[in-house]
Amino acid sequence: MSETLAQQGLKINWAEMPTYNTIMALAAGVGLLLIVALGWQMMTDRPIATEGWAIAFAILGVILFATGLHMTLTWPLAPGGFAFDNIIFGEPALGFGTLMLGAAVVLWRRGRVFAEASLEDGGLRTEQVRRLLWPISIFVFALGLACFGIAAAGWTYTLFAAPPQEPISGAFAEYPLIEATFISGLYVLVGIGSVLTPFALIRLNRVLLAIVGVAWAIAGIAFTLFGALNYFTHIGLIINTM
Repeated sequence: MSETLAQQGLKINWAEMPTYNTIMALAAGVGLLLIVALGWQMMTDRPIATEGWAIAFAILGVILFATGLHMTLTWPLAPGGFAFDNIIFGEPALGFGTLMLGAAVVLWRRGRVFAEASLEDGGLRTEQVRRLLWPISIFVFALGLACFGIAAAGWTYTLFAAPPQEPISGAFAEYPLIEATFISGLYVLVGIGSVLTPFALIRLNRVLLAIVGVAWAIAGIAFTLFGALNYFTHIGLIINTM
């Protein structure tokens, strides 16, 4: 095995290459799914245990905020040639984590108001949510534009390709456009949902809200599964390149 690795030649000083986009991908994926699920409960007048939602949002928000902040402010986090990860993973995680923490605070402090209000009360619940979310939806829109920029960079520079020493993903090392298309496509889905959010909230357009929900649900599932897979592939990469 050592002779094979020597022939492959890739050695990485992992002391200079911290990486934790595994937990970031998991938290981001689950966060997107929770937002879709909570939105569905709101729009279908389901009973809502707001304290539970607040705790879930807070836990995911802390993970994304802490890892995203560290990656954003530590420049470059990985001086071994992946400085662009600071922008691609760190900054969106920081923005999303901060939004999740803000949502957790609102659900904890005012959740009972949403839980007690009903769609039968002249749409009181949805109107409250619309007024509350409209200001911050502009930032969500801006993050969506940033996601489009990240996706374009991924395609243009064929980023995200795994080296051949990485299990599973490394099988496509000779075809870097495959993984670049996959990850960039996920950012496009998140971006579509984000840029449509303020327009969907203006008059609570159910068609636009459904598009947002579908885009974020697909991206959430993919990010969650990909993050879970990376726990194996990243461990294998570290072992194969130590």
